[in-house]
Amino acid sequence: MRGPRFDVVMQGTVFFDIVLTGLPALPSNGTELLAPGMGSCPGGIANLAVAASRLGLSTGLAAVFGDDVYGDFLWRTLADQEGVDLSLSRRITAWHSPVTVSLAVQRDRAMVTHSHPAPAEVGALLTDPPDARAGVVHLGHDVEPWVAAAADAGMRLFGDVGWDPSQVWSPAVLEQLRYLHAFLPNSVEAMAYTRTDDPRAALSQLADSVPVVVVTCGGQGSIGIDSVTGEEEWVPSLPVNAVDATGAGDVFAASFVLGTLRGWGLRQRMAFANLCAALSVQQVGGSLAAPGWGDLADWLAAVGLQAAAGSGSAADLAQRYGFLAEVIPGGPSRAVRRASATIARGSDA
Repeated sequence: MRGPRFDVVMQGTVFFDIVLTGLPALPSNGTELLAPGMGSCPGGIANLAVAASRLGLSTGLAAVFGDDVYGDFLWRTLADQEGVDLSLSRRITAWHSPVTVSLAVQRDRAMVTHSHPAPAEVGALLTDPPDARAGVVHLGHDVEPWVAAAADAGMRLFGDVGWDPSQVWSPAVLEQLRYLHAFLPNSVEAMAYTRTDDPRAALSQLADSVPVVVVTCGGQGSIGIDSVTGEEEWVPSLPVNAVDATGAGDVFAASFVLGTLRGWGLRQRMAFANLCAALSVQQVGGSLAAPGWGDLADWLAAVGLQAAAGSGSAADLAQRYGFLAEVIPGGPSRAVRRASATIARGSDA
């Protein structure tokens, strides 16, 4: 019997991202800063799609793309370079691609976006439950049309939320948790929506509404509860030299989806997601910073060598991530491309 068409599906907006790194601070009025690093890449929902595809998940993306040069670059990069299935997407005329400039400052980032509403509603791209094992949902004011039907059909849905510029943090958003298998907010979002002042209090409250909750806490790692299995875990973060945090949450989510589909325990899922996010922030550009299996194999090999040389911290990591040796695919790994400082030429694709 044929299995589902996709491992995971998602819908949303794809942005043309310009990421500037190495800034000592945000620019003030009347000043100019020189950014040592820069990368251009697909952004928005593309961060999640690329991260999932690089981990070998069959990934379907529903989005609208403009017919401008930015749209050409975004479509070509996702479909041809990254292997994301765009059969659920469409290209439209007389609409320019949304553009975001991300400024990486002191291990965090600030963003400026220019966009116009798309003539074709993104929500119209998915009206029926897609043929997939899992879906990723962005919670907002309105529930995407396919979400309720997908949940009723038994699809495991993973959800996140974004920054609320109104600062209202409406509790009504959390009513959508009833559709989800797992909810993956960061600590700021979790505390704001639950009206708590401690990530663990927020985690406990959210666990009453959704089977699996993981709250990411930046440099403090992540905390999670799986009410189905009774697991409750704290997994520390990895010490890294962060260059660009853009898209790290999406990499975490994609990695957690993969671990769930493979039936891993909560601690392994969280540790794997922490590691993939940590590897991503060491590269420029949200989507194209996502690690592939080759990056994970290289990291594990390096940790093993450091542990053999007597490093206690490396020995701890080698023990904590020993399970990777059994899950990293054998044979040569596909090399992944990183963000470049300009839009790639056709000959570079």
